[in-house]
Amino acid sequence: MRTRWIAALVLLATLGAAAAHAAEARAVLERYLTRVAGATLRDLTLEQDLTLYNLDGRAVFASGMQRVVVKFPDRQRVEQVIEGRTDVRLTVGDKTWRRAADGRVTTFASPRGQSVALALPLARGADEILAEWRALGVRDDRVHVTRVGGRTVTVIGAQRGERDRPAAWLDPDLGVLRFVAREPAESGTVLTDIVFGDHRALLGALQFPWRQEIFRSGKLVLRSLVRSAAVNTSPPDALFDPAALGAR
Repeated sequence: MRTRWIAALVLLATLGAAAAHAAEARAVLERYLTRVAGATLRDLTLEQDLTLYNLDGRAVFASGMQRVVVKFPDRQRVEQVIEGRTDVRLTVGDKTWRRAADGRVTTFASPRGQSVALALPLARGADEILAEWRALGVRDDRVHVTRVGGRTVTVIGAQRGERDRPAAWLDPDLGVLRFVAREPAESGTVLTDIVFGDHRALLGALQFPWRQEIFRSGKLVLRSLVRSAAVNTSPPDALFDPAALGAR
């Protein structure tokens, strides 16, 4: 009987700690959303340089440029030219169309956790954002605070010392500094780590990272550097029309 009571107390303590962590995660996200609430971001256009790396994460494999046009909350157009080959992707809601360099158009479900949406968790409430992060494997009942570049950052999804768990690293002023998730791969799953840096003022209190690096299994695979960023330019709806790609 005593053993059962001890087990019950341990379980209650564990559940209580998890609930406290979940409340902490929600509170820190709400503080960030409140800080940037005055920035009405309707659309964003980025021009950026891309560098792709070999599997070892050291040697450059290819380079090019990319134009990203986002119309919030759920439309995005990505045009990129890599080594002279043009690729266009449209995302509308939960569906993506891709026109490859050879002109073929394919359709697939939208990639979860697109980088712009991760860098700018806006137009949704804290509960909705946390639900999206949980869908990417981030547990909001695991939280700790650390220091990055002299700044205090809340890590949602991992406890101190856990480096292989999906997590969002949130700075209360700058926003998301890092996002870790597991993605499907031929061998099962791979740990993808997106690191955002060189944050600059975008609109009001809203900051945006001008540098983004993507690591897979600890190896650098992609670096993007923003050359220009323009907000609220009202890009035409035709840019996001799948029919214009030749999609059926």
